[in-house]
Amino acid sequence: MKNKFFILVILFQTVDLALSTPKKYESIFNFGDSLSDTGNLLLSGALVFPVIGQLPYGETFFQHATGRCSDGRLIIDFIAEAFSLPYLQPYLAVKQGQSSQHGVNFAFSGATALDAEFFFQRNMGSILWTNNSLNVQLGWFRKLKSDLCSDNESCDDFFKKSLFLVGEIGGNDYNYAFFLGGSIKQLQSMVPSVVGAIANATSALIEEGAVELMVPGNFPIGCSAVYLTLFESPKKEDYDRHGCLKAFNGFAKYHNNQLKQALDTLRQKYPHARIFYADYYGAAMRYVHAPLHHGFYGGTLKACCGGGGPYNFNISARCGHPGSEACKDPSVYSNWDGIHLTEAAYRHIALALINGSSSHPPLMSSPLSD
Repeated sequence: MKNKFFILVILFQTVDLALSTPKKYESIFNFGDSLSDTGNLLLSGALVFPVIGQLPYGETFFQHATGRCSDGRLIIDFIAEAFSLPYLQPYLAVKQGQSSQHGVNFAFSGATALDAEFFFQRNMGSILWTNNSLNVQLGWFRKLKSDLCSDNESCDDFFKKSLFLVGEIGGNDYNYAFFLGGSIKQLQSMVPSVVGAIANATSALIEEGAVELMVPGNFPIGCSAVYLTLFESPKKEDYDRHGCLKAFNGFAKYHNNQLKQALDTLRQKYPHARIFYADYYGAAMRYVHAPLHHGFYGGTLKACCGGGGPYNFNISARCGHPGSEACKDPSVYSNWDGIHLTEAAYRHIALALINGSSSHPPLMSSPLSD
C-alpha cells in the first residue's frame, strides 16, 4: 500500500513539474522604443540624444554607456537573463556582422507605432526623434529573416522557439502630441490608430511565423516626472493620493483597455499563437503604491538624474547635460531621468512578467529573486 502511495506522489509531482516547467526560448526578437533600445539610436549617431553615449547612462551594471536610456539593464535584458540568453544585439550591430541566432533588438529610441507620415500630415513632424517607426522595424526583421532560416519549414521550427516582444510602443505617439499642447480629449481620437498599428504589427509577425508574442501596454504616465513637471496643476483634486496626475493615468488605462480588446480579437483569429498581454501599468503601480516595500526610499516620482525642480526634471538641464547630476544610489529610485526608469524599476517589472503577476500566462518560473 505504501509503495502505491509513493508511486502516486511521484506521478503527481512529475505531472506538476511538467505543467510548471517553463518554455525554453532560444531567441528573442524585440520591437519598440527607448524603453527597450539596447543601442540602435547610439549606433545611428544619436544626434537627438547624444548623452546616452556617456555616463551616468549605463553606470550601474555595465559601468559604461551602452545606448540604453537608463542607468543599467532594461526589462528586455532581464527577460534574456531569465532564459539564459545573451543580451540582444541591436539591429544596427547585426548589420555590421554580429550574430543574430539568439535574436535581435529592433527597438529604436523615439520610435512611434504610427508611421512618421502621420505626424508630418498633422504638423508634428519637426518634433520626431526618428522615422524608424514600428513598420520600419518590421521591415528590418523581414530583411534579416533570410539570414535566420531558409524556407517555411526551417522558419517555423526556428520561430516556434522564439519570443517576440511587440513594444512597449505607442508611448511616443502620445508624448509628441501632448508635449505640443494636445489635450487628452484630442489624443483619445489617436488611440484607435495607435492600437491598430500595434495589432497590425503583431498580426504581421504571426503571419511571418511567430507563435509566442508578448505585447506590453503603456506605463502610468501621470506618475512620470516629465508629465508631473510639464503639466503641473494647482488643483489638489487633479492628483491621486500617491501624487500622480489622475487624468494622464486615466488616458494610459484607456489606451491599455483598447489594446487588450485588440489582442483578444487577434487570439480569436490566430488560435495557434500564444499572445501575452504585459501589464506594465499594473506592475509599475505596485511600487508607486508601496515604494518602501520595493526599496524605493528615494521615492517613485522624483528622478534620480536631473537638474532640479520638484521632480528633479528640468527641460534645460536634463540628465547628462550641464547643470544636472545623478543621485548617489539609483537603486532607491524608480525614475531615472524623468522619462525613463532605473534598472531597479525595470527589474521589478520584469519579475512581474516572468512570475505571472503582470502577465498571463507567466513567461516562466523566475530564476531571479525579488
